[in-house]
Amino acid sequence: MTSSNSPECLSPEELTMSDGVFLVKLARRAVFEYLSKGSIIKPPKDTPSKLLKYGMTFTTLLKVSEVGRELRGCIGYLQPVEPLAINVINSAIAAATQDPRFPPVMLHELDYIIFEVSVLSPPVVVEVSDRRKITEAVVLGEDGLIAEYGIYKGLLLPEVPVEYCWDSETFLSETCIKAGMSADCWLSNKVKIMKFTAKTFREVSPGGEVIERNLAREYNERCKTF
Repeated sequence: MTSSNSPECLSPEELTMSDGVFLVKLARRAVFEYLSKGSIIKPPKDTPSKLLKYGMTFTTLLKVSEVGRELRGCIGYLQPVEPLAINVINSAIAAATQDPRFPPVMLHELDYIIFEVSVLSPPVVVEVSDRRKITEAVVLGEDGLIAEYGIYKGLLLPEVPVEYCWDSETFLSETCIKAGMSADCWLSNKVKIMKFTAKTFREVSPGGEVIERNLAREYNERCKTF
């Protein structure tokens, strides 16, 4: 039951294309201001009111090089702890400076980095009578996954299996590995498997046009053979 005092949360489905453009540009500006001045910006006065609802976001940074695009940072939140626009600011700065897999982004790198913002739905537990049937409950190009057991917890966004053309079983196994568990952890009834959806907006080029990704279509075009 939701408390009457709980903040109103935004569903990804409420977002329009213009909202996505706003969020991606906000993420880039937040990182620029932080790296250049050490300041954490506030949502601008023209922030759409819906983006001040509570929400959960991940910001992904992709560095463009001669060999393609490489991950440069990705951090986000699984609980709606603050207004969505503020969450984007914080996740963007964290992705640029706090991802333990990478050194902090330098200001001059921003000319070569693509920003991507994913707005997440609340995760739901995948309930099945036979654990082997979890693979049938995962929709590639739509679902993101979380594996959780005790102190172990790992998340992979919906775009990850699209990038690598994984099938559902591989996606589940890689989520287990991300959580620090064995690849077959998803077969154990002790491990909680959750899924969520997201709307994902990305720059086509560093600082360039923003598009909404159609991950299901991308998966079908890139990964399915006939």
